[in-house]
Amino acid sequence: MKTNISIKFGAEGLPWEEICRIFLLAPLGSRDPIKLKNASKNSHLVCTAWDESKVIGFARAISDQEYQAAIYDLVILPEYQKNGIGRKMMEAIENSLPPVWSIALFAVPDKTDFYKKLGYDKLKTGMAIFANKVSARKNGLID
Repeated sequence: MKTNISIKFGAEGLPWEEICRIFLLAPLGSRDPIKLKNASKNSHLVCTAWDESKVIGFARAISDQEYQAAIYDLVILPEYQKNGIGRKMMEAIENSLPPVWSIALFAVPDKTDFYKKLGYDKLKTGMAIFANKVSARKNGLID
C-alpha cells in the first residue's frame, strides 16, 4: 500500500456510490448515496482520504461554531485501516473545526480504543433517540 495518502475537504464532486460502498465494506452499515450527499452538504465540513484518484476514507463534522461540534461517519476501506489514516483524518478535522467547548462522536463498540488514543473519553451523560432502536441495540450503540 502507498504511504502518499492525501486528505481533502469538500463535498462537491465526490463519488457518493463509492463512498457508500466503503461503509458496507468497513462494515458500518449501508448509506443511501443521495441522503449521504445531502447530509454532507448540510455539514460544517466533509473530509476524504485518497490514494491517488481512489477514495479510501470519508468523515464529516457539524458545528455551531461556538460551543459544540460532532464528528460523524469516519470510515476507511478495510485494506487501508490500521495505517494511521483514521488518525490523520481526525487530526485534520479537529484542526479545521472552530475552537469549541466539546467535540462529540458516535463510535461502534470495537473502535472506542482508537478514539481513546486520540484523547476522547466515553460520555457518562450521553443520551440518544434512534429511528431504529433494534438495530442500534444490536450494533451495541445503546443498552
